[in-house]
Amino acid sequence: MTYTVVIVAGDCGFGFEREGYYDNIVKRNSKRMNKANNWIVFIRGNHDNPAYFDGKTFAHKRFMAVPDYSVIRACGHVVLCVGGAISVDRSYRTEACDHNQKMLRRFGHKDDGTDLLAPNYYWSNEPPAFDKEALEKVLAVHSIDTIVTHTAPSFCELQSKSGLESWTEKDAGLMQDIRLERSVMDEIYNALKDHPITHWCYGHFHQSWHSTIDGIFFKMLDIMELYEIR
Repeated sequence: MTYTVVIVAGDCGFGFEREGYYDNIVKRNSKRMNKANNWIVFIRGNHDNPAYFDGKTFAHKRFMAVPDYSVIRACGHVVLCVGGAISVDRSYRTEACDHNQKMLRRFGHKDDGTDLLAPNYYWSNEPPAFDKEALEKVLAVHSIDTIVTHTAPSFCELQSKSGLESWTEKDAGLMQDIRLERSVMDEIYNALKDHPITHWCYGHFHQSWHSTIDGIFFKMLDIMELYEIR
């Protein structure tokens, strides 16, 4: 694969390791990325620390983690990127965070919360947000034809709630937050439906699916699945 921009639709894994871990990955792969003239753009998923996605913390020549409502111009397309989603396992991951903090204190280490990039298991600011002001600024200068998000509008798959019951037993607000998550994507869709959108790609659900709805090709990406837009 050469002369290609790869946009990762979230759950990149930023935040589970120390900052240097990700910089070392860049160092190991920069030579072949330069040779192939490829770029990788990461948007945030619910398994990512949002602090990495400020456009500065992880910004290399060929690898970059971009903020929500970033626009990528590449290969003749204008792509809007919006990350975030709800972790269905957030109760478990929060418990893991608490356990980790107890172990740190037990061995004399303190985490005062000032290191936003400290390794962790869960980040409470994971949901997507409808930023009307940011979107209006984007639409004032760009004609968007492609959208890449982590989750999807409510009318797209995945629709089934199967498997969520065990998580809602420990997390009473989970279903409501999931509905809010999808409604944010609905707001983005409604704001953009008069634009020449041809594709909307997303991940999050660990399955593969596609359908054309109101003239837009919606593509749900499974883990490690690639979809090419020419």
